[in-house]
Parts: sequence; structure tokens; C-alpha cells
Amino acid sequence: MSTEPEPTSEDPTATVDAGPETPGTADEAGRTADVPVSDAHADDADAGRTVGEGAGDAGTGDRGAASAGVPAAGAAPVAGEGATGPADGGVVGDAGSAGSDVESSGPGDFGGEGASGSPAGSVEGGGEAAQVSEAEAELAAQQVERERIARRKAEKQGPIDAGGKLSGTAADLLAAVRAVESGEKPAATVFGDPTPAPRRPAPETAPPPRPVRAEQAAGPAGPAPETVQAVRRVLAEGGAPETLAPQTAALLGEGAEEALRADPWQLLRVGGVRPEQADGFARALLGAACGPDDERRGRAVTVWLLEQAALAGHTALELPRLTATLAQRGVPDPDAAVQSTLAEGEALAFQDAVEEPGARPGPASGGAGGTDAPDEDEERPVRVLIGLERFALAEESLADGLARLVNSAPKQDGSAADWERAADSAQGAAADLIRAVAGHGLVLHTGGEASLAEPAALLRAARELGLRAWAAAPGPLGRDRFAAQPGGGTPTAAPGSDPTAPAPEGSAPVGPVAVTLAGLLAGTEGPGRDADGALDLDLLVVLDAPQLDVEAGALLVESLPDGARLVLAGDPAVLWSAGPGRVFGDLLAARVCPQVASRRPDPGPLGELVSGIGIGELAQVDAPGKEVVIVPVRDAGEAVHRTVQLVADSVPRAIGVPAEDTQVITPGHGGAAGTRALNAALKQRLNPGPGRFGGFDPGDRVAYSPVPGRTLPGRVVKADAEGLHLSCAGETVVVPQERVERSVRHGWALTAHQAVGGRWPAVVVVLPGDAAQALSRPWIYTAFGRAVRHLSVVQGVEQALPRAVAEVPAKPRTTRLPVLLAPQVPVAD
Repeated sequence: MSTEPEPTSEDPTATVDAGPETPGTADEAGRTADVPVSDAHADDADAGRTVGEGAGDAGTGDRGAASAGVPAAGAAPVAGEGATGPADGGVVGDAGSAGSDVESSGPGDFGGEGASGSPAGSVEGGGEAAQVSEAEAELAAQQVERERIARRKAEKQGPIDAGGKLSGTAADLLAAVRAVESGEKPAATVFGDPTPAPRRPAPETAPPPRPVRAEQAAGPAGPAPETVQAVRRVLAEGGAPETLAPQTAALLGEGAEEALRADPWQLLRVGGVRPEQADGFARALLGAACGPDDERRGRAVTVWLLEQAALAGHTALELPRLTATLAQRGVPDPDAAVQSTLAEGEALAFQDAVEEPGARPGPASGGAGGTDAPDEDEERPVRVLIGLERFALAEESLADGLARLVNSAPKQDGSAADWERAADSAQGAAADLIRAVAGHGLVLHTGGEASLAEPAALLRAARELGLRAWAAAPGPLGRDRFAAQPGGGTPTAAPGSDPTAPAPEGSAPVGPVAVTLAGLLAGTEGPGRDADGALDLDLLVVLDAPQLDVEAGALLVESLPDGARLVLAGDPAVLWSAGPGRVFGDLLAARVCPQVASRRPDPGPLGELVSGIGIGELAQVDAPGKEVVIVPVRDAGEAVHRTVQLVADSVPRAIGVPAEDTQVITPGHGGAAGTRALNAALKQRLNPGPGRFGGFDPGDRVAYSPVPGRTLPGRVVKADAEGLHLSCAGETVVVPQERVERSVRHGWALTAHQAVGGRWPAVVVVLPGDAAQALSRPWIYTAFGRAVRHLSVVQGVEQALPRAVAEVPAKPRTTRLPVLLAPQVPVAD
């Protein structure tokens, strides 16, 4: 392929039959591959790893499970062209198609420039940015939440009382876990009994998180130089790139050298390293003692597959699917590998009741929590799931927090008559939304771009009733889109009043009411937190809710005060979150709270086109104002040429939209018509320069990723000793020199996942002929839907485009949220 597919389009176990439809797994189709073609994007704050340093990995772009095309069978490259994104050519697949961004070095070899690739240049000067870093503050806030989740795990552990109906491998697995509890093996996960969770205590930190300097927020200092040097020696001895040393030392700590010698497969924890490469490293260190049946190898590959599954959006994997993929990976005894992983506490096991299609999910049990086992006389099929603790506990915390919202009466702000009058003053679905929010703690709102007027009307009505009401979007593009809605921006203060002064008690807030979700949780935007550590608000509307993953969702709901109201609003037809989970879709399917569907159609030919795609139809629309233009091309080279021509000349001349307001979107980063090739061509035409500052020049459009999964479009202002100065959404960001390579890339062309939160006056979607496998209905819906006035489609996929719209919905994700919610909340009418 000439393009790298979007994140979540690949699945490490996709070649194995997922089995019958089960709760939390959508009925979908898509591309299949044995392993994802992207490297890990684990949260830096959690894993201790620098995402993007290993194997050409980096933090820019889409956090997901897809990347470069796949090299020839047996190839196992690690190095790339330089770190540019989790969806960017770091880890590549085993076999299949050609067109990889990296050259193979043979099975088990580390090739190219080492783990991090070679930079395109370097920023002049050095030192850390002395600027407040919202991203680092966000990581600090997330760490507080994860400590709370860890306390939850300790509270909920208990004896196993489920699993009597299991047999075969599942029974053996359960027996192994019971052996752990009896003390026969090291501590491991348990199958417990959840009960509807009360309000969790607020974070123990008294003051809310505040902005801090980047170097302060980065956490503890890096590994000692002598530790890095020792790791460098053992890596060289095993034939691995010495450039992996800092990341490996940070992951494994002071005893990293001893840990690697005792278990060379620990190297697989480093982002971008693949099993065959870890095998080669282990053979070099262990010699004849190294074998495929080594228990250490089985555990390492099991955890690696679970991490890759999380990149593809799964929060857990079904046991048969996991063991089958382990067998494909050369693990002789997959069941023993899984049991060993559980015994070492590196993963959790769950068993969930399997319901008939269309039925409401039944109780769950296992892992860090579960419900009372079903009646002994009732034979119920179950599925056994294996998941990483991090995501399993986040999903359970999310379910508990959502259940608290659903089961608790919201704070009585305003009388029922006041709410009814507010609803009467609104129209259509906006009135329905106000009425639903009046009496419920959790409400879902669905609709396209035009439907943003309805949450804006809700916020306006809530502020008039005296509620502290806020809206939060995953990124600044979504925030700014909503702020442009009447009622979604800044309320007008009284003449002569201080707009920054605290509002009188019981009055509506004055100031911006639309913020970013990261800024809200980190305390850098929005109302801050009260004395108990909860967000100081009464109503929160989360926009672009399909982008919410289980970790962000858990952090959000645990931060809401008692009596608060939460509205999740978004378009369910767009691409799902880059992180694991399918929070918005699972809640819609679970029917546990009121759902309000907008009846506002998006206007014009573009609205008609995108609405048709949403229901699986690619219809021809009348576009008298050249709102939609199709540009056929024969190959990728012509696609790049025509794209540059459209952005630089045709669209400004014929449509009146300047090049700086036109966004290019393509399926992936690599290949002859991926973002890298397109950005290089667009830079040469629109802002030529030597790229002296890490490949960048002042005026370059860029995509900056402060943390994996979040992309901020911006422009380069300058570079100096502090680093690369960017202007992103009206804010100045300074990226230190050492972070430029892995967190900044050119941004004239983006992937659909990077662009999902924004809209531009003109959009050029590039679909070269060999990009057909990367296309799906959600991808096309998302990419086409980014255009406000004009859409040009440069396409060589021919009939693959309407076929993808009609026949290729999103790939399924295995999640547990519906099963976890079922015993805690009633089904909404």
C-alpha cells in the first residue's frame, strides 16, 4: 500500500474469528491483519516510556493501531524515518503488502538508524521550555486518577465465587487464578463481586492541579547516566540498537541491566520493539538456553499482544482469540502463557455472561470486580476475557461513575416550572434536551454539526437558571467550533463590571464556557476544583463524545461532584476514539439513560452528501457552487501533483478560500501519497525553506501532539535556545529541542483521526488507488465532514469508494462497559 491506514483499523488478533456477537462488541467489518502495523502508544505517565522513541515511534498524530504498509514476510524492522506519530511507521506487520516506510533487516534484526530514527535536523540551542505545559499538567492529573483507581482495586479484591459453569481451558485458567489466591503462586488478579459503587472519594491532593513548568511536570528525573550506560552495554551485546538505552533504563529502573540479563524479553516492553526482535536479542544473550517454550517469552508476548489490542481499541480480548494469536506467534503452549501472565499479575481475567443478540447484557464477574454469580440452576454461557490491568480498572471505574450519575438525583437548581419554561422557549430537540437534563444526571445527545446549536441552547438556559454550566471538547478545534455557536462562547458581562471577578453566588458564570477536556481536568481551563477535589460545576456538556476513551472517561466521571449533570454529545457516525474503548457507542447501545436525537440536518450539498454516507449511501448531489468536486487521478504521483495544484491555486482562485484555510486529509502517513509526501510537496510550494530547525521553518503549518492521541494544528513562529515556538489555537507553545522530533510534524496534510475535531472552509481528501483497503464508512464520513464550504476529492480508488461506504463499517471493539453497567442501572425507557 502507498498509505498507512488509520489507527484502530488494525487488530492484533484480526485473523482469528472473534466468535459470536457479544456485549460490547459491535457487528462490524473491516481490514484484517495478524498484528497492528503500529507501535505502542502507552501513556507516558503510566508506562514510563517515551512514546515514539523506540523504532521510529513518536507522539505526533493518531494514537491507534495502524501505521505503515507491511514489509515482506519475515522482516522485522524497528527503525523508521524519524519519530512522527503513533500511526507512523514505527512497528510494521509481518507479511502482506509492500510499501513499508522502513527497509527490513531480516528476521529478528534491528535495522535502520536504530530505535528512534534519524532526525531531519536539529533545533538550534538547547534547554527546556519555561512555558506552562497543559499537556504535562494533564499527565499529572491523570496520575492522580490512576492512583485512585489503584486504591479501588485494593478495596474490591475478594474471594472467587464464580466460574462453576466453566470447563476445559477456561476452567484451567480459573483454577490457576484460584491457586494464586491460595498462595501457591505469586499474587494475581481475582474474580470479585462488584456492588453498585457509592461516590468515590475525591483526590487527596487539596489544591487543584495548576500549570507548572514543563521541566517540573515531566515527573521524576531520568535514569542515572551509569544505568543508561550499563543498559547500553547489554543492548550492544545482544545486537539491539544502543539508542534504546535511555527508554529501556527508564522503564526498568536502576536494575535495568540485571533485569534484561535475567529476562531479555523485557525489551519487548519498549515501544516499537517486536517479538521477533526481542527473540533475537534473547538468543544473543542466552544462547542455547533460549527457546520458544521459555515461560518468560510466553508472558512477554501475551502482554505485547494485549497492548497491541488496546491500540486497536479493545479493552480486553476473548481467551480463545488470544490463545490462537499466541499460537500464531510461535508460543508452543498458549494456555500456559496466559496462566503465567495472570499469575504474575501482568493481566486480569474476567468472565462475562453471553446474552442472545439484542438482549441486554447480563452481570459480569471476574478480574477486579464482578457481580453475584447467576443462580446455580441456570445454565448460562460465558466468555472469558483477558485484559491489561490499566484499561480494565479504568473501564470499571468508568462504569461505577456512570452508574452513580444515572442512579442519583441531580442537584435541584431551579424549580420544575423554571426548567419547563426554559424548554418551552427552545425549539425541537433543544427543548427535549433541556427537559431530559432537568431530571437526569446523565443524558446522551446525538447529531451532526448543525446539532451543536442544541447543547448551546441548553447551556444558555442553564446559565439563566443560575447553574455553573460548562462545555468541554477533546481539543481546541472542537472548543472553538462550539464557542462560535450562540450561547456557546462568552456570556456578556454587565456594563462596567469586571469580567474576571468571581460571579455572585447563584448567578450564571461570566467568561468562556467552552474549554478543552484536557485543560478542564488538569485545572488549566474552566472552573477549577472545589475543596473536595471535584470539578466546581453543576452541568458539563462533553462535545465530540465519540472521541472519549475509557481512561479519559473514568477520569472525567470520577471528577464530577455529587448532583452534577453530564451530557455526552456527538455524532456516532464519526471515527471512534484513538484510545481503547467505545464509550459513547456502548452507552447508546446500553440504553441506561435518556437519549435525545437531533433533527437538524446539516445544510447544503455537503450536508446532503455526508448525511447519505452516514446511512451507507454515496449519492451524487447537486453542487451549483462547486461545493463538491471530484478529481480523478491515475496514480499516487498524480494525486500529489493535483493536490498541490488545488491547495495553492484552484481552490483560492475558484472558491475564494486561501491556502492557509484549506486542509488536506489522507488515509495515512506513509507511502507515495501519505501525509509525509504531501506535506513535503506542499511545503516546497507554500513555504519553501531549508528546514534548519528540526526540519521546520517559520511559517510552516504543523501538527503538534503534546500527548499521544491528541493533535493540535498550529504554525511555527521561531526557534531558539528554548526550543521550537509554535502558535496553536491562539496559544504559544514551546516544544523543547529533544521533543521536537517525536511530537511535531508538518500539518498541511493530516489523517482523518488527527482532523476529527476540526472543520475548515475547504478540504481536499486524497485517495490514491492503493488506499482502498484503508477506507471505511466512518473514515469517509469523518474526512468528508470536515469541509464547511468546499470539498475536493482527489481519488483513484474508483468503485472502492462507494463500496466502502456501503459495505465497510468500523471494525469491532471488544469492551466490557455494557456488561459492567447492566447490574448497576435500570434500562432507560
